[in-house]
Amino acid sequence: MEKIERNIIEPITDVHLDEAKTGVLNWLQHLQKKTEDIFVRKGIVLAIIGFLLGRALILSQLAPFGLPFFAAVYMIRRDRAPISLIGLVAGAFSVHYSNGISLFASVFLLLLIYKIKEPGLDTQFKTMSLYVFTSLVVVGVAEQYIRNRTFQIYDGMMIGIEAGLAMILTLIFIQCIPLLSIRKKTQGLKTEEIISVIILLASVMTGTIGWAIYDLSVEHILSRYLVLVFGLAGGAAIGSTVGVVTGLIFSLASIASLYQMSLLAFSGLLGGLLKEGKKAGVSIGLLIATLLIGLYGEGSNNILLTMYESLASVALFLLTPATIIGNIAKHIPGTMEHSYEQQQYMKRIRDVTAQRVAQFSNVFEALSASFSQIDERVDVEEEDKELDYFLSNVTEKTCQICFKKEQCWSKNFDTTYEGMQEIMRQLYENDGQLPQQTAKEWGKYCSRSPQVISAISQELMYYQANQRLKKQVKESRKLVADQLLGVSAVMDDFAKEIQRERQNHHIQEEQIREAIQDFGLSIGHVEIYSLEQGNVDIEMSVPYCNGRGECEKLIAPMLSDILGETIVVHSEECAAYPNGQCHTVFRSAKKFTVETGVAHAAKGGGLVSGDSYTTVEIGCGKYAIAISDGMGNGERAHFESTETLKLLQKFLLSGIEEKIAIKSVNSVLSLRTTDEIFSTLDLAMIDLQDAKAKFLKICSIPSFIKRGDKLIKIESGNLPMGIIQEFDVDVVSEELKAGDLLIMMSDGIFEAPGHVENFDFWMKRKLKELKTDDPQEVADIILEEVIRAKGTIDDDMTIVTARIKHNTPKWAAIPVNSFRKRA
Repeated sequence: MEKIERNIIEPITDVHLDEAKTGVLNWLQHLQKKTEDIFVRKGIVLAIIGFLLGRALILSQLAPFGLPFFAAVYMIRRDRAPISLIGLVAGAFSVHYSNGISLFASVFLLLLIYKIKEPGLDTQFKTMSLYVFTSLVVVGVAEQYIRNRTFQIYDGMMIGIEAGLAMILTLIFIQCIPLLSIRKKTQGLKTEEIISVIILLASVMTGTIGWAIYDLSVEHILSRYLVLVFGLAGGAAIGSTVGVVTGLIFSLASIASLYQMSLLAFSGLLGGLLKEGKKAGVSIGLLIATLLIGLYGEGSNNILLTMYESLASVALFLLTPATIIGNIAKHIPGTMEHSYEQQQYMKRIRDVTAQRVAQFSNVFEALSASFSQIDERVDVEEEDKELDYFLSNVTEKTCQICFKKEQCWSKNFDTTYEGMQEIMRQLYENDGQLPQQTAKEWGKYCSRSPQVISAISQELMYYQANQRLKKQVKESRKLVADQLLGVSAVMDDFAKEIQRERQNHHIQEEQIREAIQDFGLSIGHVEIYSLEQGNVDIEMSVPYCNGRGECEKLIAPMLSDILGETIVVHSEECAAYPNGQCHTVFRSAKKFTVETGVAHAAKGGGLVSGDSYTTVEIGCGKYAIAISDGMGNGERAHFESTETLKLLQKFLLSGIEEKIAIKSVNSVLSLRTTDEIFSTLDLAMIDLQDAKAKFLKICSIPSFIKRGDKLIKIESGNLPMGIIQEFDVDVVSEELKAGDLLIMMSDGIFEAPGHVENFDFWMKRKLKELKTDDPQEVADIILEEVIRAKGTIDDDMTIVTARIKHNTPKWAAIPVNSFRKRA
């Protein structure tokens, strides 16, 4: 009973705990958003920064921070300028009333100059920095003259230094204001922007000089806290940079803080190097640096106080939420957080692109469905209407002037209508000849029988022409529908390919690296893009091997044993210098390969042949072999056949299915010209994974498959391409085997031997007599035999042969026992 109650109570408790955690997280997110709205959007953070910058001094005399900050806020967020001015003036008055008056006067003069001569958009930032320089010089000279009634060279130099620093700080602060007042999407910061932010933060902390809590200096605590945060977020480089810049700003503000630059820089370096230890590692780095630099800088007297300050900054650092540090790291290039953010951004871009492509795919699919919709009921109604129009035209020419019109159409409508319809049908079926029996029976019924039969025969020609036109329109609609559907399928596949995200195979990558390195080979990075059986894709960098072929001879065989399938070198980019890295791509080997041979001759031994051929491996592991014969000979025939193959190759490489590709090519050829220039096409598509072949023959010569002593003939009949816009493509499928020899030829080969009565038998005999299975030798032998048998070359001749072979790797797999993977 207790067990049952416990089993019931525990899930309920877990549910309540989950609800409580969710509620707390939601409350924290709401609090964070509210705080951000108050401090960032309302401009409170600008007022706080302004207060501290108004207090910041250099050498206890110069105040170059306040006016540049106001100028930057006025240029970027003019609506927040008043609240920032309040903070600046309040901070300046907290130091001395004269500082507040001088700052207010400088701001007033700056705004006056700005209103008199408002800068252009192209140079507004540079011009504003010059206005700041001018305002500080004028106010400084006036203040010096009013206070001392004299003006010395030293005073002028100090005023010039203060104004010059302010001019530079104006350009620096302008880059920082957008980060403080505008809620922007995460983006990487440039090096200059990072340095500008650090200078601004260090300048703000300068305003805390002189503040102390239990004898602990606030500026020291905050500066070391800043180094800790950036050391953990950005690493050693950013941490040391923050330490140097912050220490430099502090040393300018107070000579007594000069040694702080060494302490902060060393702390940032050690903390960044120990960032793998998270907050604890960075904190230990600060404490070590404090101990070493403290002993070196001030001796053992103040080391305890310095350690207390570091411990206070560590405590503040440990209380800082990890999300804040993570948000800072997202803006620093080179960090993992920034890389992840960039990957997420690229993923969003990829998803949006894939979605748009998928939408276009749906549009083409909808268009295809719209073209392919044929309402049979509407077709029947249209046929009835056309028949009515047909008979109306006949009766208008014959029955309108007949005295028996009322009797035929009013009293015997059905008999008259069916009789004319029967005459029309028999004329259509008998090529315009009406059987005597039908004519005799109609003559007994109709008094104007010859005129009616003649009118029906005449109208039938127009009716048939109209039906042919409608059929062509329907066929064109179907072709367009097929083409649109093919484009839709290609775009849909493309969208899916875009959305294919590189899978994380960190464990497998490390195991492959260890397995190969344990064998004694040194390799660089390993990136696995796919481990799918038959579709393995691995990229690897290896040291320069001086042409010894380690990738092909050692690494690929080892990967073959590791992955349980044959892996080959797909591409290799060798290093340009001895100590460089070679980049190699390893992929799954195809189960079959195709070795081809070609022999051809132009009519009369000429240079330009009307035949064209192509052998190309297209995507998805398919190999295409095609021969096209342009009608006639010479350049025009060569142009037609070449264009046919170029168009076909582009369609096939785009991923469109073979039948649709051929129909599309035919449509282009038939619409391109009205000249009677046509071409044939003989296409073989071979799947390199299972050796299945599809043969598509458009008015082409039969092909042969030689399998040992057995010959298989492949043939089908279609009109040449370009004659009509729509035609059916017969597809012949055949399962090829390793060792098969495929022979494809143009009509110049097949019809050349004039004395041979049965060329089919003659060709089979020649193929059986072959003593070689080398594709190129077979092509040369067949062409030579045909030319010898004919004696002359009366037509363009082309023969393409292909041998199917098992893909046997050059190197056997090397056993590796440390890692074994089965997909």
